[in-house]
Amino acid sequence: MDQLQKCDANYVPLTPVTFLKRASAVYANRTSVIYEGTRFTWRQTYERCCRLADSLRSLNVGKNDVVSVLAPNIPAVYEMHFAVPMAGAVLNTINTRLDAKNIATILIHSGAKVFFVDCQYKELADKALRFLEGPVPSIIAIIDDVDTPTGVRFGQFEYEQLVQRGNPGYTGELIQDEWDPIALNYTSGTTSAPKGVVYSHRGAYLSTLSLILGWEMGSAPVYLWSLPMFHCNGWTFTWGVAARGGTNVCIRNTSAKDMYQSIADHKVTHMCCAPIVFNILLEAKPHERREITSPVEILTGGAPPPASLLEKIESLGFHVTHAYGLTEATGPALVCEWQTKWNKLPQQDQAKLKARQGISILTLADADIKDLDTMASMPRDGKTMGEIVLRGSSIMKGYFKDPEATSKAFRNGWFVTGDVGVIHPDGYLEIKDRSKDVIISGGENISSVELESVLYRHPRVLEAAVVAMPHPKWGESPCAFISVKKNSNGETNDVKESEIIAYCRKNLPRFMIPKRVEFMAELPKTSTGKIQKFQLREVAKNFAVNEKLPSKKPTGSSTPSVSGQVNTEVPGYAHEQVLAMSRL
Repeated sequence: MDQLQKCDANYVPLTPVTFLKRASAVYANRTSVIYEGTRFTWRQTYERCCRLADSLRSLNVGKNDVVSVLAPNIPAVYEMHFAVPMAGAVLNTINTRLDAKNIATILIHSGAKVFFVDCQYKELADKALRFLEGPVPSIIAIIDDVDTPTGVRFGQFEYEQLVQRGNPGYTGELIQDEWDPIALNYTSGTTSAPKGVVYSHRGAYLSTLSLILGWEMGSAPVYLWSLPMFHCNGWTFTWGVAARGGTNVCIRNTSAKDMYQSIADHKVTHMCCAPIVFNILLEAKPHERREITSPVEILTGGAPPPASLLEKIESLGFHVTHAYGLTEATGPALVCEWQTKWNKLPQQDQAKLKARQGISILTLADADIKDLDTMASMPRDGKTMGEIVLRGSSIMKGYFKDPEATSKAFRNGWFVTGDVGVIHPDGYLEIKDRSKDVIISGGENISSVELESVLYRHPRVLEAAVVAMPHPKWGESPCAFISVKKNSNGETNDVKESEIIAYCRKNLPRFMIPKRVEFMAELPKTSTGKIQKFQLREVAKNFAVNEKLPSKKPTGSSTPSVSGQVNTEVPGYAHEQVLAMSRL
């Protein structure tokens, strides 16, 4: 046995780039991309990627050089997921919702050699480039004639020029080592400064296979790009749709109208999104809706969706699969794999099961809940909380240029997620909180996620977030921030704090009831749609609780709360912060 050797016939480095070459041969005339009036086949997409890769090489882009792109979900970004690694380079898709300074930070930190900019973000890119003091990357303009004002031209080259001038016979640089980097993605920074997460060809390939298997994505899916491609490379479905010979339906904006229209026109079968998109679909106006004639599979993650929200979205014709993941895990790491016996349960019970994060994808060697002090596994009782830890080939290579953060993330052979959860007797994991979001009140651990799921069941609650606020006796107590749905008259101020607290009293143990409810027009979110609890925590720590006597009014006039009620517990400046955040 030991005499058998690896050779080119029996060992080929794993890379998702191979999915495209296969698609061009096997599904040559099948539609690969639909975008407004544009349609490509898989043969055309492969040729365009070969051309673009060749042109990148002519711009002196080589192995491990970073190529950045600032653009929405358009065909150019999809093509770059293959063309950039084919040129031997590393793709960096930049979050389009970031401000100029953050974009500049990414360009500087990544050392981007080429910067592709969609016309929609020209002004934002210009502002970002002004922050650069050293070398400036070559600028390539992506011109969309549909939305681009006449005469708007910028950059050294235009995207289509690069595609057309490239050699269609160029087949890409040979991947010698599957551990080589393929992508550089920056975290959304919900709890700390963004960090550059590096994916390997091997990790991207295996994650892609795991997700199309775990989601049971069949051949020739029609996939709607409602999830940004900049988010973990579209949870690897940029490569996965090619692997299944599917059709990519690209849209610039994740609006209710565009999503419903695309689903109806192109018979969409699959889409991914954060739970915030559920609200966009549910709150759509009558003229924006289109009838969903066949079920649409949705893979959701990013924040734990309450069971009540899952029930509502499925009533429209969507079938939801819940996943859990992080940028560092190449997107989804756990999927709530459905069991046939659950189909016999009442809808509400099914929704609760779907809200769990589930079991590990196939490329993970293991997923567990541990006590980080002892690294002992927590009992599988669905109650005892511990830290979620992961290990396997889909975990990142590490943080770019940050060995200290990398060493902290990897502990005793595990990747430490920073999330707190439980394992149920059937082996399914359920996230309870970020470790820093657990509220400890009088020795009781309160899961903010659990409390939020109850708030979401209130018929008028649109968004909810729970954080800790100081309590003179218990140390901490829950504080709820919510935004409410409009009533039939288009008003929101008819929902009062007393109503929400009374609702919680009926559905929660006493120690979990929020001591305060703050109303906001919209909760502050990251650029990927996650609620920014650290901002809410900063506001809540200025709140005071006195359950016996009302707090004294601050000096001067009383400060109105966001709900319009007079609130005498909070210093004026804290409410100014709340009001400012409600406009974010």
